[in-house]
Amino acid sequence: MTKSIQQLQDTIGYKFHNLVFLEVALTHSSYANEVKHQLKYNERQEFLGDAVLSIIVSDYLFNNYTVPEGELTKLRAAIVCEKSLDVMANKIHLGEYLRLGRGEEMTGGRTRPSIIADAFEALIAAIYLDSGIESARTFVLPFVTEMLEHEDSLFFKDYKTILQEIIQQNPEEKLVYKLVGEKGPDHDKRFVVDVMLNSNVIGKGEGRSKKNAEQMAAKEALELMGR
Repeated sequence: MTKSIQQLQDTIGYKFHNLVFLEVALTHSSYANEVKHQLKYNERQEFLGDAVLSIIVSDYLFNNYTVPEGELTKLRAAIVCEKSLDVMANKIHLGEYLRLGRGEEMTGGRTRPSIIADAFEALIAAIYLDSGIESARTFVLPFVTEMLEHEDSLFFKDYKTILQEIIQQNPEEKLVYKLVGEKGPDHDKRFVVDVMLNSNVIGKGEGRSKKNAEQMAAKEALELMGR
């Protein structure tokens, strides 16, 4: 176990002052239930890690995204959902370090997204408990910013597809997305796109990528159509 803990610390670039926090983060309830002496497992830390992650992500989005509250909420939800956390955790091979009970081990618990995602949140809490929120932020933000580089894939709805399906009901209608502007410096550029039905602008969108701007334009068009 000690070797694995050291390998994980090397992988995440963080050395714990109190290894107990890390050991708890890596301990699943199924393992704790199998040992004879009382052992702490990661569910309480997972609860705390969820809150720490939420504030870190919320703070980053608030300071870096000039979009309405509703869009901030959707982005945050997409980043902190189980699927995204599983992706983040697998980048550091977190499942390989977990302490699981025999039943969970035999039924694939080491690769189960729900277990991996919970352990990742518990790991965030472990870092937070060990040395505070700035250390947790330093650990988390590279995963978050990488997710946001593929921002268009985070949205729950593919607004472009929904809009296209509506317009296709009238074959003579033509839908076109047109880049009409760019804002900001190169490291924080934003694109502005109009979506046009024939020659009429029916929606405008802004985003960090052209794809995301197109999605936002389609979303506005749908809202104006009452969809």
